[in-house]
Amino acid sequence: MRNRRAALAAIAGAAVLALTLTACGQNSEGGGKEDKGPAEGSTIGIAMPTKSSERWIADGDNVKKDLEAKGYKAKLVYGEDDPDQQVSQIENLITQGVKALIVAAIDNKSLNNVLQQAKDAGIPVIAYDRLILGTPNVDYYASFDNSKVGELQANYIVDKLGLKDGKGPFNIELFAGSNDDNNTKYFFNGAMSVLQPYIDSKKLVVRSGQTELTQVTTLRWDGATAQRRMDDILTKSYKSARVDAVLSPYDGISIGILSALKSDSYGSGDKPLPVLTGQDAELASVKSITAGEQTQTVYKDTRKLAEVASNMVGAVLDGKTPEVNDTKTYDNGAKVVPSYLLQPVSVDKDNYRKVLVDGGYYTADQLK
Repeated sequence: MRNRRAALAAIAGAAVLALTLTACGQNSEGGGKEDKGPAEGSTIGIAMPTKSSERWIADGDNVKKDLEAKGYKAKLVYGEDDPDQQVSQIENLITQGVKALIVAAIDNKSLNNVLQQAKDAGIPVIAYDRLILGTPNVDYYASFDNSKVGELQANYIVDKLGLKDGKGPFNIELFAGSNDDNNTKYFFNGAMSVLQPYIDSKKLVVRSGQTELTQVTTLRWDGATAQRRMDDILTKSYKSARVDAVLSPYDGISIGILSALKSDSYGSGDKPLPVLTGQDAELASVKSITAGEQTQTVYKDTRKLAEVASNMVGAVLDGKTPEVNDTKTYDNGAKVVPSYLLQPVSVDKDNYRKVLVDGGYYTADQLK
C-alpha cells in the first residue's frame, strides 16, 4: 500500500513538472510577448503637425526611418496645422490598431479626448517635442532643453550688441511662437531671463512697447503673420529710429521678419540689418545666414530626437522603463511627464560648417 501511494505521488509530481516546463516553454517561445517584446512588424502611429515646415518633414522621416530600423512598421500622418484634422487622424490610427503613438501636437489642449481613447485601448503615447497639456494620458516626452533655446538666442543678441561691455542703448523687438504650443513660453521665458535686466536698465529699448508674451505670439509659427506684425511695428514705432535686434524664436518667423525689414530698406545703404535670431537650422535660413542676412539660428538635431522617441516606444512595448533625464520640469497640468531633453546648439556664420556640414546634417552642396 505504501509503495502504491509512493508511486502515485511520483507520477503526480512528474505531471506537475511537465506542465510547468510546458508553460515556461510557451511563455518563452509561443505566447510570451511580454518577455520577448512586441512582435516584429507591429505598427506605430506618428502624428506630425504640418508639411509646411521642412523641420517637421525631416522629423517625420527620421522617426519613421528609426522605427523601421528597429523592426516596426510606421504609419506617418500630417495634420497640416488643423487641430481637428489631427484629432481625426489619431482616432484613425487607434482604430487601425497601432501599438503606440508618437504625437507632435498642433494644439496642445485639443487632444484630451482622443488620448483617452488611446489609453482605453492600451496604447502608450509619447509627446514629441511639444508637450500635450491637461491629460494624464501622456506617458513620456521627448524634446530639447527649450529654456536653453531661448537663452542661446538672447545671449547671442547680448554678445553681438556688446551689452556686457556697457554698450547701448539699442532698440529691440520681441517675437514668440504660437500661443497653443507649450514650448513657446519656455523659449520666451528663457530668452527674457537674459534680456529683461537690459530692458530694465534701458540698455535695450522695445519701442513698440510689446514686451508681454501675450502681445508677441505668432499663431501657428507663421512667417506671413510675423511679417505683417513687423511691418506694423516699423510703420508705427520706427519712423525716425532703427531696429538693432529682433528676437525671433523660429527660422520661418525670421524669414517673414526679414521680408518686412527689407521692404523698409534694411540691408541697404546706411540701414544695416539688425541682429536676428532663429531656431531649427532650416536650409533657407542657414543660406540666409551665410549670405549675411539672418544672423543666428539654434540647431536641434532631429535625428537624435527621433532616436530618443523610438527608443522610448521600444522600451515601453518591451515592458521596460525608458531612459529619461528630467522628471520635474514638464508639468502638463495633470501630471509631471517624464522627459528626455537633448541640448540645442547656437549656429551662425562662424560655426555653421563645423556644426551642420561636418556633423552630416547638410552637405556642402545643399548650402550653395
